[in-house]
Amino acid sequence: MMRNIIYTLLVISVLLIAAIFAAINPGQITLDLAFAKFELQKPVALTLALGVGWLFGLLCAGIVLLRMMNERRKLRRALRLAEAEVRSLRSLPIQDAD
Repeated sequence: MMRNIIYTLLVISVLLIAAIFAAINPGQITLDLAFAKFELQKPVALTLALGVGWLFGLLCAGIVLLRMMNERRKLRRALRLAEAEVRSLRSLPIQDAD
């Protein structure tokens, strides 16, 4: 319950800050991508840049997580093999050193 209230307050505060930013910066900018030109308002351009950066961060984090999951799978397999070897060695009779 408390988490939902905090989340709602956070979303409202971000929207309020975005509205204030849009009111303070009412200009247009030209975005030239070498193959196309776009006229955007400053708040829209900033929001798009934030969204693209957020998606890039998610992509990078996802790649790292996939690598970690692959390494975890390999380590679990190596552990199973090592445990099987230990079990087989424990079942062998002990030979005297004499």
